[in-house]
Amino acid sequence: MAKFVYDFTEGNRNLKDLLGGKGANLAEMTNLGLPVPPGFTITTEACRHYLTQDTVPDGFDQEVAEHLAALERQMGRTLGQADDPLLVSVRSGAKFSMPGMMETVLNIGLNDESVHGLVKQAGGNDRFAWDSYRRLIQMFGKTVLGIDGEHFEHALDTLKGDRQDTDLAATELQALVETFKGIVREQTGHDFPADPREQMRQAVMAVFDSWNAPRAILYRRQERIPADLGTAVNIVAMVFGNCGDDSGTGVAFTRDPGSGHQGIYGDYLQNAQGEDVVAGIRNTIPLQDLERLDKSSYDELLAIMEKLENHYRDLCDIEFTVERGKLWMLQTRVGKRTAAAAFRIATQLVDQGLITLDEAVTRVTGDQLAQLMFPRFDTGADKKKIAKGMNASPGAAVGKAVFSSERAVELAAQGEDVILVRRETNPDDLSGMIAARGVLTSRGGKTSHAAVVARGMGKTCVCGAEELDVSTSERRFTAPGGVVVTEGEVISIDGSTGEIFLGEVPVVDSAVVEYFERGGALQEDGLDREGELVRAVDRIMRHADATRRLGVRANADTPEDSARARRFGAQGIGLCRTEHMFLGERRQLVEDLVLASGEEERQAALDALEPLQKSDFIGIFQAMGDLPVTVRLIDPPLHEFLPDLTDLSVKIALADAGHGEVSVKDRELLTAVKRLHEQNPMLGLRGVRLGLVIPGLFAMQVRAIAQAAKEVPGARPEIMIPLIAAVQELEAVREEVAAILAETGVDALIGTMIETPRAALTAGQVAEAAEFFSFGTNDLTQMAWAFSRDDVEAAFFSRYLDLGIFGVSPFETLDQEGVGRLVRLAAEEGRAARPDLKLGICGEHGGDPDSVHFCHDVGLDYVSCSPFRIPVARLEAGRAALSDNDSDSR
Repeated sequence: MAKFVYDFTEGNRNLKDLLGGKGANLAEMTNLGLPVPPGFTITTEACRHYLTQDTVPDGFDQEVAEHLAALERQMGRTLGQADDPLLVSVRSGAKFSMPGMMETVLNIGLNDESVHGLVKQAGGNDRFAWDSYRRLIQMFGKTVLGIDGEHFEHALDTLKGDRQDTDLAATELQALVETFKGIVREQTGHDFPADPREQMRQAVMAVFDSWNAPRAILYRRQERIPADLGTAVNIVAMVFGNCGDDSGTGVAFTRDPGSGHQGIYGDYLQNAQGEDVVAGIRNTIPLQDLERLDKSSYDELLAIMEKLENHYRDLCDIEFTVERGKLWMLQTRVGKRTAAAAFRIATQLVDQGLITLDEAVTRVTGDQLAQLMFPRFDTGADKKKIAKGMNASPGAAVGKAVFSSERAVELAAQGEDVILVRRETNPDDLSGMIAARGVLTSRGGKTSHAAVVARGMGKTCVCGAEELDVSTSERRFTAPGGVVVTEGEVISIDGSTGEIFLGEVPVVDSAVVEYFERGGALQEDGLDREGELVRAVDRIMRHADATRRLGVRANADTPEDSARARRFGAQGIGLCRTEHMFLGERRQLVEDLVLASGEEERQAALDALEPLQKSDFIGIFQAMGDLPVTVRLIDPPLHEFLPDLTDLSVKIALADAGHGEVSVKDRELLTAVKRLHEQNPMLGLRGVRLGLVIPGLFAMQVRAIAQAAKEVPGARPEIMIPLIAAVQELEAVREEVAAILAETGVDALIGTMIETPRAALTAGQVAEAAEFFSFGTNDLTQMAWAFSRDDVEAAFFSRYLDLGIFGVSPFETLDQEGVGRLVRLAAEEGRAARPDLKLGICGEHGGDPDSVHFCHDVGLDYVSCSPFRIPVARLEAGRAALSDNDSDSR
């Protein structure tokens, strides 16, 4: 028969799955001999059964009754007995810390009879007893019965007036109890339950139910905590911090969770229960002041804090109560900390001999490193928030709002900081995005063009700010409340939160980015107050690099991005997108190619493009030296390089009506655009199909690559054919590519991007014609889910997240069950056909921490990501390797 209840003496900290974090740690402290009030824990399995079956499991009530009886024997009191009552708290405790997200009820067991017994226990302190009773009714009414807490708070505030709650007399509190019972009766139609066991049972069910409360769901989504874990429930004998001035409650940290610095950090509140500290009903005092009030408890607490930190080998977060001079430990857990504190603490613990460098790497995350890398707004500055969108690319950017790329380039050339504001961006906006400090769009999601390109460049970006009405023609946008921002006005955008502010908000620079910009070199001279942090980052990054198996490359399309990627630690380029080389002034040549009426005109257009492409590749090869550079041949449909169909149609229609003029070429372009128009161009004439349909296009690119490689000593090009679905497509192009390479005498791998489900499912065949695979997980995700990544996030992703259909966008973190299965299958079958097949990933997932771990597990050789995500991928690759080592040791 399953066991659903554990005494604190039966558990330990390794049972968090079963006992939750709080229960496991209460058991651990009990085992250490620390002063923990006796109690027991109801398991997460019981909660899951209750949530799925809408009833408690068989035998549950009997188990709880048996453990309660054992607790009563241990304490020498009975729950709620009239003359000498045992009181208990009922507290939640999930596996992962979710502070304040679920319910707690204190003082269970009080009623109109047992309150008098509590007076006797407290030596006649009737004020304390009635204060505890009113707290029970207030907490029970709010958390268990679902009564709006404002009813209780209004009654309490009315009674207090200008006084503190501690100034209320016993008679006033007794009257307040009657008022609170009246509120319960009025709001529920029933009396407050006087039966102590019924109080406890209802409180337990309320804690179970609170697992699916809206705030708990939202928190889990934010922290990526699985929704099916459930919460444990802890039943603990009450100890009282509200017995008088010789009592109190507090929270302590074994070191500063904000900075990581060692010291005494925490708050204490006299004559109070734990919830008072959280509620902020009175100002707390610094933990150090406890030494003056109760030196014995203070000294004991410091000794326990040191013992816990040494035992857990980490920063500990502690809750405690002092009851009439006696210290009790109510909770401990490995404390949450800022990103900066995480890196500092990890290296401090290494220096103290408490953990190894291997463990230090596992104590920090790529997400924390990313937080350290982006500039941020000064949190203490005055700000006027006018709207909010999606936090697409982290950072803080300030500049004049501009509504066209041309204006962005113009003002940036004059030394002005600008924010490019668009409804959405397209490839033509690249120059403006490069020139701007940040990008703001009213449409699109986190994988829209603006978001993907901005992240690749390390640009701050807020997308999908639907509250904004952007008018590019009038060069202004309107925000809620009638706020109008015209071109030239200064705005500030926070890519970490999605917030948009009117005016300039002061920005704080990141010393960590400066460190990576120096190629990971420490610069002791001039290191500011963040020097300790930079040194901590340096130590951890060096060890992660020494540990990881997975290589890290960059997605980079320009010599500048390539050089930055190398400084940031890239071991090559995993994706060089050639379509970006066809924009700007070169669009004219693409138009000539499309309008070519015969082979001679087409070849002339290709001949004009080739030296320009060669020049681009020379710059990239020079920046990367002898590191491999994977060049993807042109992938997008040609319509992206041509004028918009609607704009061109309107222009010609107006000219035909006598308004304006158009050239012969415009009319020819309209014919060509109509001919190339597709209902779904991303599933049409693009990728390998362009190379097969337009003679000479891929050949021109391959010649440019080969000729550039010959001019740069040590250059190592790899040529990638995009969007294949059948091996025959790859074979047809490979023959042409191989012939050109042989003709120019250049040695280069020829491979393909696996971005269609069919390519993944036939990977064994494809591998016979490919020397490497690079998984294009953006398109693979799009096709596997039948999601258009530019549309769906704003359309219905929030609803999907609410419903738990997925916990995080599959465009942010790789869907391991579906898309990941395709990747795993393709990797296995590809390697079975060609054992030396090189495997990589170059989609947006290449810089996502969870996805990096998956790539390591699948056995890929490298991940490729935007330059600013390279340090994150390096760190996570090291952590993934160390996770393997931990598994092996177990």
